[in-house]
Amino acid sequence: MAKKKTSTAEDKLRALFDLQIIDSRIDRLRVVRGELPLEVQDLEDELEGMRARLERMEEDNDQVNQRITAYQMQIKDSQALIEKYTEQQNNVRNNREFESLSKEIEYQTLEIELCEKRIRECKAQVEQKAEGLDGTRERFTQRQADLDAKQAELEAIIAETQAEEDLLQEHSDKMASSIEDRLVNSYRRIRGAAKNGLAVVPIEREASAGTFIKIPPQRQIDIAQRKRIIVDEHSGRILVDKELADEELDRMNALLDKELAKLKK
Repeated sequence: MAKKKTSTAEDKLRALFDLQIIDSRIDRLRVVRGELPLEVQDLEDELEGMRARLERMEEDNDQVNQRITAYQMQIKDSQALIEKYTEQQNNVRNNREFESLSKEIEYQTLEIELCEKRIRECKAQVEQKAEGLDGTRERFTQRQADLDAKQAELEAIIAETQAEEDLLQEHSDKMASSIEDRLVNSYRRIRGAAKNGLAVVPIEREASAGTFIKIPPQRQIDIAQRKRIIVDEHSGRILVDKELADEELDRMNALLDKELAKLKK
């Protein structure tokens, strides 16, 4: 379908409008996907944030459980010391040694009570965090299910249209290669700035297609003569006359439909 490098202004206009026809058909295929790609991306971002939050919450829980384990070990150490000091009391030689050991026993008893208090506080934290953790895990599971459903829906739509889009994209690339780089770059810049992706448009009712600002008669004549590439001063789009547009629409759509029909066989 691609032509040799265009030479005359009319050749360039026809090639640019052909490229617009192909790219517009690609756009229409992508519209079928609607907001699904954005919804999938939003869900993926949301899940990534929730995953990070879950990791932080689980790390906090692990740290609290580690503190509980440390307090329990400290209690065992204090109990072992109490047993040791109690046994030593049975072999003391004077009251001063007995009192000294009694103070050590009292200190280790207080340490045990303090550790038991800290353990209760930590367990309360774990219970409190568990509610938030369970809730976040449940929301994560729900949103993951939503993402799986959206991805499956998107993949099904893409599967239906991917072969057609690939064929059209191949023709778009070939057509672009037949046009001067500077014109292709201008076309893509204009197309990228346009909400509807239209960079090359015909004159309809004496105005640039999609606008209501009339084009001066002399400018319309210049466009119809196809001697140079003219850009609409209001919309910034490249203008072609309606006759050329109708000819290329009929020709290109017939060619593309034929190619797509072969693809579906």
